Amino acid sequence: MSLTTDAARRTAWYARYERWHGLDRALHHSPAQPWFRHRAAGRLAVLGYHGVEDAGAFAAQLDRLTRTARPVSLDQVEAAVREGVPLPPRSVLITFDDGDPSVLEHGLPLLAERGIPAVCFVIAGLIGSDEPFWWDELDHLLAHGGTAPGLSGDVAPHAAAYALKQLPDTQRLHAFAEMRRTASSPAPRGRQLTAADLRTLASGGVAIGSHTLTHPCLPRCDEATIRDEVHEAHRLLTGHLGHAPTAFAYPNGDFDVRAEAALRELGYRSGFLYDHALSDPAAQDPLRLSRLRVSTRTSPARFATVLSGLQPAVYRTGLGVVRAARRIRARI
Repeated sequence: MSLTTDAARRTAWYARYERWHGLDRALHHSPAQPWFRHRAAGRLAVLGYHGVEDAGAFAAQLDRLTRTARPVSLDQVEAAVREGVPLPPRSVLITFDDGDPSVLEHGLPLLAERGIPAVCFVIAGLIGSDEPFWWDELDHLLAHGGTAPGLSGDVAPHAAAYALKQLPDTQRLHAFAEMRRTASSPAPRGRQLTAADLRTLASGGVAIGSHTLTHPCLPRCDEATIRDEVHEAHRLLTGHLGHAPTAFAYPNGDFDVRAEAALRELGYRSGFLYDHALSDPAAQDPLRLSRLRVSTRTSPARFATVLSGLQPAVYRTGLGVVRAARRIRARI
């Protein structure tokens, strides 16, 4: 395995973009923002969070949504995409990926206080365990001398994670085995959500969806692995919840047609990407719904332009320019 220059460059570009707050302020005050916001009124904004890193900032975001948007539930969204039941203008669905315990500890009280529903997509194989998320383990192993061909401790963790995600999943797992063998200490264990926690979330208005068994990048997996990741996660979550989950989020946002076939077989009603776009329930496949990338650290200016669709449009344009430049360089 080798860490490509492309991986490092892409990660560095993402990092620079995330820190470019001047652009966020400029977009927020630009003449384009009111036009985009007007156009977005008939679309669905599905916000894709991970953890609740800053409870105060998350509370402020929720308060903004109650003033300027209409938070809706997973049931409402699934009725819209399946039966054509109309959603109210400026509908917003809040989702969380991975099942970080902060969603229970900090997110649920804030959501319940405001009566806002949400969805938490959990990694079924981690429920009730003390195993770290694999990307957190990667950070620790790199910081403690773990090596694999092409990776070392001086590699930025985000660039290393990006490089690993490009590998066939069997090679990713082999790289982890090498890093665990060579690191000076194993990654610390930590709390993961339990089956009782899932039921607490569900009873508080946070629906539980599937995020596979172990969170691999599905396009890098063989068909047998994909079937196991989808079916075994479904079986475990059905046992934990007492009913079958109806929603699925593709790990890393990477759509895979083989996974989609497994979801249809199991009767899933919705599937979510992570493509940083507004969703159109009337036009999109129910198993390919768009989501917007946000976090509790997203600035107020960016949050506003993400909801309108302006920031995602600028973001995709920037990515297109970077990719075009890369293709040109490759031909020179």
